Amino acid sequence: MKWNEILNKRKGKSMTNWINQDWLKILQEKGFRITKPLRIITDILASSNHILNPTQVYLEAREEYPKIGLVTVYRTMEKLEEAGLIERVHMPDGCQSFFQAAAGHQHLLICTKCSKAEYFEGDNLGTLFNRTGQSFGYEITNHWLQLFGLCQDCQLKHTNNPT
Repeated sequence: MKWNEILNKRKGKSMTNWINQDWLKILQEKGFRITKPLRIITDILASSNHILNPTQVYLEAREEYPKIGLVTVYRTMEKLEEAGLIERVHMPDGCQSFFQAAAGHQHLLICTKCSKAEYFEGDNLGTLFNRTGQSFGYEITNHWLQLFGLCQDCQLKHTNNPT
């Protein structure tokens, strides 16, 4: 079963109860050995609603498994990305973080203060992209869109504490 099929089937249901087990099942079907570090890393990524970079995952994983190495975290996150379970997020500062992959093609909205991330659909963007491609003689084959700003919680904190 593919990740998009699982997400579409489970839309609207609580993700925290099922996502990590489904990830492990997908990885096992793809021939991955389910090790303790893999379980810990998938649990961290599957349960987060914030973008995370490998160092953040490493520091959190060490709390549960002190022997884990940073290289293991990087390699595992690469495998999760290849399996389509997480997506790479390109930050304005050039650093790369990761977030749970979405069902189908969606776009990310990312808080620049707390790193909270949410997907949104951009159905009406296709027309803009096609028109832009046509006016420059391009055939648009793919696009990637990430919007950065302050989430409601961070806006409230900033309004109440404008230092």
